[in-house]
Amino acid sequence: MSVAPGGPAREGWGSKTGFLMAAVGSAVGLGNMWRFSYVAAEGGGAAFVILYLVFVAFVGLPLLTSELVVGRMAQVSPVKALENLAGPRWKPVGILFAFCGLGILSYYSVIAGWTMRYALDAVRDVLPADAAGASEYFGSVGVGMPAIVTHLIFMAITIAVVMGGIKKGLERTAIILMPMLFIILIGLALWATTLSGGGAGYAYYLRPQLGELLNPTVITAAAGQAFFSLSLGMGALMTYASYLKGKDSLPKQAVTIAIADFAVAFIAGLFVFPVIFHFGLAETIGLGGQIADNTVGTLFITMPPALLSLSIGNWIVAAFFVMLFFAALTSAISLLEVVVSAVIDTWGWTRIKAAFVFGIMIAVLGLASAMNLNFLGVMDKLVGTVLLMLGGLLTSILVGYRIREQAEAEIGEGLSSAGLRRAWIGFMRYVIPPVLLVVMAFSVPGLIAAVKALFG
Repeated sequence: MSVAPGGPAREGWGSKTGFLMAAVGSAVGLGNMWRFSYVAAEGGGAAFVILYLVFVAFVGLPLLTSELVVGRMAQVSPVKALENLAGPRWKPVGILFAFCGLGILSYYSVIAGWTMRYALDAVRDVLPADAAGASEYFGSVGVGMPAIVTHLIFMAITIAVVMGGIKKGLERTAIILMPMLFIILIGLALWATTLSGGGAGYAYYLRPQLGELLNPTVITAAAGQAFFSLSLGMGALMTYASYLKGKDSLPKQAVTIAIADFAVAFIAGLFVFPVIFHFGLAETIGLGGQIADNTVGTLFITMPPALLSLSIGNWIVAAFFVMLFFAALTSAISLLEVVVSAVIDTWGWTRIKAAFVFGIMIAVLGLASAMNLNFLGVMDKLVGTVLLMLGGLLTSILVGYRIREQAEAEIGEGLSSAGLRRAWIGFMRYVIPPVLLVVMAFSVPGLIAAVKALFG
């Protein structure tokens, strides 16, 4: 086992199941619960799903596998991994991963804090049951001091989990929360089948509009969703893989993670769309037009008052937001772990010190997003979109060119076919870079608009 400078022997996962649960938890986040459904509907339903699966297979999976390969091969955090494997010139790329984890968590925890507040208030039965009241309520708790409080509470929980270490912190949390998340999600999807008018929701969500398969906007949206939904470009899965000690097949593990991630997103749509059409919310959330950048705030404003009209509505709302909280927490701990792992490996800090100091730093940075939702939007566009894709692009160059032979040897532990190994390298060289460059180009207008909204 590797030893950080001045630090203890590097930790490891207690089991393959624990690693997979944690990796799936890292990939499954709030975006699976809301963005996939909306973009799928606006992108032609089944046509978008088909394109999404194509991009997962030919962009997401190769890149996901690459992160796992680099992490397990290096047995250190991304910052040290890239320096050790590719030389000191690649160290800034590892630092970029740590910066992305730090930046994303600073605003992600604000949104996660909302899920805590709404779940608790649903149980207390104090959420407004009318649309106007719901909008006003979100405006009062989604920004300012109430948002700061829930943001800090969520960060405290995240810090505590990461302080617990790999086995007792990250792995134990994932093994408990991920099955619960799936149970709640499947339960909500089954309940949605009882709603009158739900068939229209299923049709809207799943209806194939094959003409959309050639729509550049839909193609770009599907590529972006495939990238974002798998937690790529931020070093989270690379960090998690650095704690793997065995020689299990990384491609098989990558496929398992991708399938579970897609399942959560797809099943979430089977709950969201029957609800939308049962309660006539299609126009409220803007379905039927062009693909829009629907914000997560839409769910907090539109879903609760609709569901609260039912006799058990408050419990459905509570279950929904508890599920979102679970998804947010398992993603958040992976984001903090990217930073903590880098600090432990680079400076030799103890885990408790690294998690506490940098957790507090991230919590302080997040105050700006809690005070100003436009600032949150800029952070999401800059760090959570453009910089993530840059990280993915650089990873593809690293594996496809700089450490190709080493990467091929590592993946060969679980992929005996030389042809498949060459195909994987081919995708890293010739497919993923141009795809990410195009998606990055389409993301720039959104970033510019977010900056204008902040200063406008």
